[in-house]
Amino acid sequence: ELQNTLDPLAHRPTAQIKTLLVKKYRSSDYAAKARARIREISGIEGLVIEKKHSGEAKWLTQLSTLTNRSFVNMSRDLGYYWLRIAIYVALSICVGSIFFDVGTNYNSILARGACGGFISGFMTFMSIGGFPSFIEELKVFYRERRNGHYGVAVYILSNFLSSFPFLTVMSLSTAAITYYMVKFHPGISHFMYVSLDLISSIAAVESCMMMIASLVPNFMMGVIIGAGYIGLLMMTAGYFRLLPDLPKIFWRYPVSYINYGAWALQGAYKNDMVGLEFDGFIPGGPKLKGDVVLTSMLGIHLDHSKWWDLAAVIMILIAYRLLFFIILKFKERVSPLFRTLYTWRTLQHMKKRPSFRKTSAFPSKRHQVLHSLSSQEGLNSPIH
Repeated sequence: ELQNTLDPLAHRPTAQIKTLLVKKYRSSDYAAKARARIREISGIEGLVIEKKHSGEAKWLTQLSTLTNRSFVNMSRDLGYYWLRIAIYVALSICVGSIFFDVGTNYNSILARGACGGFISGFMTFMSIGGFPSFIEELKVFYRERRNGHYGVAVYILSNFLSSFPFLTVMSLSTAAITYYMVKFHPGISHFMYVSLDLISSIAAVESCMMMIASLVPNFMMGVIIGAGYIGLLMMTAGYFRLLPDLPKIFWRYPVSYINYGAWALQGAYKNDMVGLEFDGFIPGGPKLKGDVVLTSMLGIHLDHSKWWDLAAVIMILIAYRLLFFIILKFKERVSPLFRTLYTWRTLQHMKKRPSFRKTSAFPSKRHQVLHSLSSQEGLNSPIH
């Protein structure tokens, strides 16, 4: 009681006490020293205090970091590219030895077509072997994307840039071995076209596989769907069935026109046979020009250049990457709605279960009112 009597703030409200303390501090020596120190620090030249408007790194920084990390992961994973490069080299040596120095006789026309069909078909088909790595990489992307570390576009571009050196090594090794062992059309420009055509084709297949990997729930389903899809593309590429002979409805229009393999194979045939002359069916007969062989035997039209065929493959590659981008953005927008719908349906299903009902679904002795044995026998209970 004595302490409460001597304390002048004992009977004042809290708000009034706070106001009084602030007023006392502003007029004190501590406040004056603090203001002087702030003016002294603010007068230092070169001291700029910047505000961070966002926690995200710049777009180029994100691209550089993701590309470097993806490249390191690809180079460390033996099965991602290194094993495939070794298989490519081994198969290229096998193809080169089988079609070694194929020549320009009449039988070599079919041999050149078969070799070109194998290279542009099966060599690109082996890109399906990267499916396990694609699935694992997408898992990392989904987790980091939910945390807001980077965008979809920068991820897709970084994935392509990091894989491009490996695709180049694969394509150049295959092209160099097969080109010089089989002895295709000589010339550095022809060799460069073969390399570019193979790089674009393998990149298109990888983009297609990435797109399929983003749609399937597991690795096994992705391999099955990817193998079936590439099988359809191989059948309509123009080797097993010539393009003019394909059924016009669906297979010729539009499948063969959106098939990277059809454009790649046409370009490869033109690159090899245009300008060459082959022996006729009858020994000593007139020579067959490569243009005639293309149009009459292989069903290849010469109304456009081989570079247009290469441009078509590159456009299909870009289209696959754009579809991959659209799929990822669509899943990002729609996934919350599907999760909400799934949760709602699960709750509705659980409410129908007997253990979650407020009343019992069927008569049970557990839910009946309990009575003493004496009352059930018609006797009075001792406790009443």
